[in-house]
Amino acid sequence: MSARTLAIGALLLVSIVAGTVSDRPRVDSPIILGGFRVIAADFHVHPAIVSAAGLTPWDLVLEAQRQGIDAFAITPHNNVFPAPIGRWFSRLIGGPTVIVGEEVRAAGYHVIAIGIERTVSPHHTAAAAIDEIHRQGGVAIAAHPAADYWPAYDAAAMAALDGSEVMHPGALSVERDRADFEAFYRRTPLTAIGSSDYHGLGRLGMCRTYVFAADASAPAILDALRARRTVVYGVDGRVYGDPALIRLADADGRLRERGAERANGNALVWLSRLTGVAGLAGVALL
Repeated sequence: MSARTLAIGALLLVSIVAGTVSDRPRVDSPIILGGFRVIAADFHVHPAIVSAAGLTPWDLVLEAQRQGIDAFAITPHNNVFPAPIGRWFSRLIGGPTVIVGEEVRAAGYHVIAIGIERTVSPHHTAAAAIDEIHRQGGVAIAAHPAADYWPAYDAAAMAALDGSEVMHPGALSVERDRADFEAFYRRTPLTAIGSSDYHGLGRLGMCRTYVFAADASAPAILDALRARRTVVYGVDGRVYGDPALIRLADADGRLRERGAERANGNALVWLSRLTGVAGLAGVALL
């Protein structure tokens, strides 16, 4: 075996080992601020069943653990049935809190419904869909509210809407989307939400919501969302949410550091990526 082949094999071995070690779930110590348990949450996550996504409900639970997510909502398109599967599995293994949800994908708007148990029809107007979500005891969040969706949110819908995705992967790369999401969020008092809209690519929790809740249970999280007790970190140092909680979080410092650390990846992640690319390039050359 040549020295070149041995070097390529060593690069691939280092990549696999570093990637495996870095991919282990990290258990963060609970953060208590202002008497509240701070929950790292992602309320817009798609499963492989029904939605066009890459991970099954049980895989989503494991991925959320790897990304340090304390709670997340499984939100298939115009359905709810995969979400209880993920909730059952997470309870079985002592994983993160899983909230049953749905992305209501209508012709003129998309709304995230969390805390529901039955499908909300996409044939409703936005206001009627939000009313149905509330009848089920759920919370309604405007999903990636670009300007094209604004006409569907009339006065009745805006008065009933609970929250809005002010941070979303689109806002990280498209300036117009970032401006639209922020402008919609500021139209009326809404709960600030950061969500990943995870479909199997990217990173679950890459945009996340820090929820200040009484505990990590689904009812406590929903109550906190209704009370607008959230903090969301955006780009260029922007922060959204309850002003008093933002000051509390900034004085503590741990929330911003956790999100930034996972967004950038640690040294083992980068070692795995670089050696993996180098090793595969070597294989291609051979």
